[in-house]
Amino acid sequence: MSAHAFDPTAFLPDDLLDRIRERAPIHDRENTFPHEDLDELRAAGYLSILVPAERGGAGLGLAEAAILQQRLATAAPATALAINMHLVWTGVAKVFSDRGVAGLEFVQQGAVDGEVFAFGISEGGNDLVLFGSDTDAAPLADGGYAFTGTKIFTSLAPVWTRLGLHGLDTTSADAPKLVFAFVDRTDAVVTGDDWDTLGMRATQSRTTRLHGAVAAPAHVVRRIDPGSNPDPIVFGIFSVFEILLASVYTGIARRALDLAVATAHARRSKSSGAAYSQDPDIRWRVADMALAYDALPPQIAALAHDVDVLADNGPRWFTLLSGLKHRAITMAKQVVDEAMLVAGGGSYFSSNELSRLYRDVLAGAFHPSDPESAHATAATAWLGPRQS
Repeated sequence: MSAHAFDPTAFLPDDLLDRIRERAPIHDRENTFPHEDLDELRAAGYLSILVPAERGGAGLGLAEAAILQQRLATAAPATALAINMHLVWTGVAKVFSDRGVAGLEFVQQGAVDGEVFAFGISEGGNDLVLFGSDTDAAPLADGGYAFTGTKIFTSLAPVWTRLGLHGLDTTSADAPKLVFAFVDRTDAVVTGDDWDTLGMRATQSRTTRLHGAVAAPAHVVRRIDPGSNPDPIVFGIFSVFEILLASVYTGIARRALDLAVATAHARRSKSSGAAYSQDPDIRWRVADMALAYDALPPQIAALAHDVDVLADNGPRWFTLLSGLKHRAITMAKQVVDEAMLVAGGGSYFSSNELSRLYRDVLAGAFHPSDPESAHATAATAWLGPRQS
């Protein structure tokens, strides 16, 4: 589907978005998961937007999903971020099928059937992220694996039906191997109740402890060498994760910009009687926000299109993707900061939507690729590897 002809309201109509927006401050205040948001999005077919039409999905590309995630984030950033993690796995499944790689058809079917896939990759202190794991992956006689370890920031914690994760097999004849697989929610998976954060509270990204959680042989997706690896599972996760993550934070920036514009028109100067929208300093500040924001949607669209059409960016892929995420996070935080100043002291009250956006946007710094990794990747791309 052409992004130019794409109508996001067909998948996220205004009335649905309004209801999600109304619930967002409640879930933030009460630190609860947005079950109603998920139910409505599931009923609208949103969980399968990236599944091919012939498998029962909407058949959208990553470029269209990125537009939708930007739109959803303008209503409820935490809902968008939580749903992102499900969309990452369906996006990876699309990357596989588009490239003729088998193994994730069950994810596509599950998404059509209403299953919720969570993302269990992050581990405390593991800066290798996709390239290593502290979780033990023990091979079973039937070809399955039993996973033991701790995953952090597991969004969708109260509702997922399958958890996509990785672990390290150190005992097989060809060990070590990183194993990517999916486990069901069983007694071997213990979800903590430890999500009490500054922002993005509705994601409920709780700690998950695995005690021999079993992935059936059919749900063991890849076994690859640890370290930097061009395998489709690594490219798929990295590309879809970074693009959709950039989309969520770009959506936050758009909402902050819209709120700043509305406030500038509504507020009036006591000294001049004119609307703040006529104040040269306010106009400069809003223009600065717009100039920063305007750069990101085209960048997201371009890289998402490249993934969709199987473009060959070679070794540049990783610096392009990590750079996109880094720029989106930096831009979004700048725009929200400026919006707070345009809105004035009222935005400092917790009841003000900008106050929530200000807290939500801070979470961006903690998602991979972090600023250090993004800069290291870019430096290597342009200067070559560091000399030991």
